[in-house]
Amino acid sequence: MMNETLKSIMEGRQRRKRRFVITTSVLTCIALILCGTMLMLGNTIYPVKDVIHVLLGQQVQGASFAVGTIRLPRMLAGAFAGFAFGVGGYIFQTMLRNPLANPNVIGITAGSSAAAVFCIIVLQASNTVISIASIIGGLATVLIIYALSKGSSFSIGRLILIGIGIQAMLNAFISYLMLIGNTHDIPSAMRWLSGSLNGAKMETLYPLLIVVIIFTPILLFFGKYLEMLELGEQAATSLGIDTNKTRIILIICSVLIIALATATTGPIAFVAFLAGPIAKKLVGVGFSNILPAGLIGIILVLAADLIGQFAFTARYPVGVITGIIGAPYLIYLLIRINRKGDI
Repeated sequence: MMNETLKSIMEGRQRRKRRFVITTSVLTCIALILCGTMLMLGNTIYPVKDVIHVLLGQQVQGASFAVGTIRLPRMLAGAFAGFAFGVGGYIFQTMLRNPLANPNVIGITAGSSAAAVFCIIVLQASNTVISIASIIGGLATVLIIYALSKGSSFSIGRLILIGIGIQAMLNAFISYLMLIGNTHDIPSAMRWLSGSLNGAKMETLYPLLIVVIIFTPILLFFGKYLEMLELGEQAATSLGIDTNKTRIILIICSVLIIALATATTGPIAFVAFLAGPIAKKLVGVGFSNILPAGLIGIILVLAADLIGQFAFTARYPVGVITGIIGAPYLIYLLIRINRKGDI
């Protein structure tokens, strides 16, 4: 009987591992196809061989400028920002055990946005200053929300409600800045707030690329404890996990990559909200879904940008398309949670 039980457990684990590997491989292929499509499509469509030659540093008439200077930075901005939003959203949702506990809904993105818009409109600051301010704004928002929601005992529902309130206040502050801002600065702030890949340049992408590359291995390492944290404080501690240390590292790393992604592309709506649930649905439980969530974030951003550029007569920022996709899901989720009485 014991051998049969052990065999059943091992078979189940193998099935989950196989599902994880297959799903992650398929998502990687889709993401790479979308990256290639971003480089090929535009006013002029370039064949794959020309794109490869440009990426290898060879000069191709017409393609070198269009692909290397315009499309490549746009693709990298979308891919790395999408990955950051997907990973950050999944970590917050899993760690706080609630699908509403993502950076968009609880105000973290709004904190980064408010700091960045202040730098754009009031300070007329450089991209470097905007990035730094965005990080500080995101971290400060996390600390404020956590301090206000702690009370006599920590409550996830209280944290979400306070986060929503903080988000409303920050959005009001952003609106005030837009009203008092110089007419020359408002268009760039509006473009930034809508979540857009327009005007992406390689020199402004390096902070995001470096931070995502450095912090992703850390998040993957500590992310293996996320499912244990979902079991609750006592259960995770009994399994030998330093819950405070794990949460602090996951929160700081997540906020940093989200804040830099926000500073680079603006707050692309609902990517952090959608990536985690889709990853969990596709992969299931038993393995950390951080990498699949990041890949889905890439797919959502790049696919939405392609739709916004080529599916309509007018061109729309990527954030408009992701907002159209994500808003109905948010309404459905709120109705479902309300029926359960979770908040």
